[in-house]
Amino acid sequence: MSNAICPGKVWHDTAGHRIQAHGGCVFKQGKEFYLFGEDRSRHNRPDCRYVGCYRSTDLVHWRFCGEVVKLKNPDPKFFTENWILERPKVLYNRFTHRYVMYAHIDGRGYSIARVAVFISRTIAGHYHFLRSFRPLGHQSRDIGMYQARDGKAYLLFEDRPSGFRIVELAPNYLSIKKSICLIHQHLEGLGLVHYRGLYYVLGSHLTGWGPNPDVYATAKSLRGPWSQFRNVAPPKTKTYDSQSGYLLKIVGTRHTAVIYMGDRWNPRQLWNSRYIWMPLKIGGGEMQLPKPHCWKINIRTGTVSFPPR
Repeated sequence: MSNAICPGKVWHDTAGHRIQAHGGCVFKQGKEFYLFGEDRSRHNRPDCRYVGCYRSTDLVHWRFCGEVVKLKNPDPKFFTENWILERPKVLYNRFTHRYVMYAHIDGRGYSIARVAVFISRTIAGHYHFLRSFRPLGHQSRDIGMYQARDGKAYLLFEDRPSGFRIVELAPNYLSIKKSICLIHQHLEGLGLVHYRGLYYVLGSHLTGWGPNPDVYATAKSLRGPWSQFRNVAPPKTKTYDSQSGYLLKIVGTRHTAVIYMGDRWNPRQLWNSRYIWMPLKIGGGEMQLPKPHCWKINIRTGTVSFPPR
């Protein structure tokens, strides 16, 4: 099934290497999709943290564009030798004509809880580290991002012990403009999508590397009120042994698909963590993650199909 996406299987790029883009996002430019994520390769330099970038026209076959972030400890006064860089998310600012990346940056004990901001002139070029900070002074661990059609951009971040927050970015995307909403639910691995008049937010409970039953809520406005949180998959499956990370919307000529992008983490061998990508059943305030199996998508029409097992 060379033209199918098979969740949980080893996924190679066009050069035959494992795709290393964990906890990431997909950004579309023209007819091409760009996948960004944590590069957890076994042979990475231990003093650097990496973000990999891949390019595709069909979401199946990905060509490696390079490591767009290769960063040494940017601020030793904050971060120790075992610092981390996670959950990279990329947006394009049509006003400044720059690509902006946000990521979670932290220390080994997850007590520093900041966001890192990077900027690039080209989508697959070098992303220059600008600074790290706590959004509006709040703790920030796992992050998600959302960009509206009017160009406004929003950051979602886990703020213990309050819950998670949605804030609007400044027009240049390099700082925070204002707070939008605090949701009193302790979630990470955050994803947000707008579909047929409703916002859907999805997240994972706080169980470290171990999977758990991810939950979602809906609202007509980012400010809320938000519905009660419900399971996106049967609880006993623990989201089919995965953790949410991003919701990708594909608008076709016939159908609009929303794709769950999750990670099946392998903490002992992070380089061997797998990807769980599946089209969601979504609409009318309901969102369901089907049992993962191979599937195909027609990028032009947005139509999803399932080859015989």
